[in-house]
Amino acid sequence: MSESQDPLSYPPIDPVNFDLIIVGTGLSESVVAAAASAAGKTILHLDPNSFYGSHFASLSFLDFTSYLTSPNPLPAAVTTTDSVDVVVDLLHQPICSDVEISCYDEYSFLCENSRKFNIDLGGPRALFSADRTIDLLLKSGAAQYLEFKGIDESFVYESNGGLANVPDSRGAIFRDKKLSLKEKNQLMRFFKLVQQHLDDNQEEKISEEDMEIPFVSFLEKMKLPPKIKSYSPFLFLAEIGLGNLGVLLILLYAIALVDYDQDSNEVCKDLLKTKVGIDCLAQYSSSVGRFPNAPGALLYPIYGEGELPQAFCRRAAVKGCIYVLRMPVVSLLMDKATGLYKGVRLASGQDLYSQQLILDPSFTIPSPLSLSPRDFPCERLQMLSQRDIKGMVARGICITRSSIKPDVSNCSVVYPPRSLYPEQTTSIKSLQIGSNLAVCPEGTFILYFSTLCNNADEGKNLLKAAMNALLTLPVSGNTESISSVQSDSEDTKPIVLWSALYIQKLIVSNFELISSTSTPDGNLNYNDLLDAAEKLFRQMYPNEEFFPKATSPEDPTDEDDNGLTLDS
Repeated sequence: MSESQDPLSYPPIDPVNFDLIIVGTGLSESVVAAAASAAGKTILHLDPNSFYGSHFASLSFLDFTSYLTSPNPLPAAVTTTDSVDVVVDLLHQPICSDVEISCYDEYSFLCENSRKFNIDLGGPRALFSADRTIDLLLKSGAAQYLEFKGIDESFVYESNGGLANVPDSRGAIFRDKKLSLKEKNQLMRFFKLVQQHLDDNQEEKISEEDMEIPFVSFLEKMKLPPKIKSYSPFLFLAEIGLGNLGVLLILLYAIALVDYDQDSNEVCKDLLKTKVGIDCLAQYSSSVGRFPNAPGALLYPIYGEGELPQAFCRRAAVKGCIYVLRMPVVSLLMDKATGLYKGVRLASGQDLYSQQLILDPSFTIPSPLSLSPRDFPCERLQMLSQRDIKGMVARGICITRSSIKPDVSNCSVVYPPRSLYPEQTTSIKSLQIGSNLAVCPEGTFILYFSTLCNNADEGKNLLKAAMNALLTLPVSGNTESISSVQSDSEDTKPIVLWSALYIQKLIVSNFELISSTSTPDGNLNYNDLLDAAEKLFRQMYPNEEFFPKATSPEDPTDEDDNGLTLDS
């Protein structure tokens, strides 16, 4: 089916009745499709796009640019006069706005090599080797369709302009001569306390009261000497070698991935509790060295993050889920008497029916409803017209010809609050991916940036500051003068060939007979999104298991670590 095919020529879908219809092949929708298919439900999974992944897709250079700058509206529905249902037209509202694209150099090269790029729409994204995403991939069997590579190094940006390593070696802290023997013993006792708390066989635990207080307050309560609090404020830091650099910054922003400044109660919207801090550090500690070919904590899928939803879609297809791309859903079918959902209408005019419906978060309905019977009970549709928007995330992408760190292809960088300028109240996450992950031509790199923000101007200013700290953004299209000026410098910043900035609304999922999923959030990992997908599945099917363990030899789901493929 070609992308320009007339909706009237779409072949009819058979059958027409399903347990569940899902519109959009984003990560959350694809996980629910795979889980529901595994539970024996009949699923029809549609997407108006010509590609899998929706807002989590990885696109070629030209397709990515087109997606941001030329969003496709829904086609007009074919009208019919014999419908016994109330027809409610859908609206498609792009979740990305305030797009700003700049091309500085080598545009012809980028276009000629467009298909060699796999640019993530929802980046930066990575997976901890021991997080719930990896466990779900193994449990569901989707891991067999993926191949990962470890992120080489992780850094924290320092206010003096340097990049400090987030260490992943053990025992380094005790070899450091900056700590006295007394301080090392104090740190060891603290380390032992938290180790005992995490050990189910130990009786000594951190109190429930302390587990609920802010992590920073817990450190104050422990009365650790100032040097230790700034050096290594948490137990696992001793074991995994986090020392020297203000480790508090490493713990909070590079490991726990906290978004807001924890030292400012006025601007902090999400104080890290002790319980969460322990869990985050335990996850990091378990991730380091879990897989022999990936000694660090982070993994990235070869060919981009768009491979993740595709893996779950393939898993669902094995279980009987029907997939149709380039198939716009333009209307909802509602029962005239009860106002309950009954089905959907395609752009071709075909009506399809299901017990439940999941919509991509970019779909909504007009408010107030028009062309509906006067006595039609439309209260059930209000949740779709009043989407729960909890904030914004600013995303940025740069393509360069060199790495931000010599001899390092793939790395993550976190900019803690106030590391760029005093008014910076949120952290900024960045991820550099090189050609050895099959996302860009050889000799080029893609850098992703993201931060939470209150408005577009604030978000873009934060990202531009982060980019300027590590990269050179030419004023004009001519980069020759910049190259000549920097040729004598040992610390040459990579020159940006192309960049994109855009703002994305953070829309929270809803559950009803008509449900909607969440947009990509501002986190580096996928844990919250997958938790929301699992919650949605359990609300829809409370008596079904979320990915039951396979029993037939033809359908293996290997939960062992060996079920994950890593490229060396």
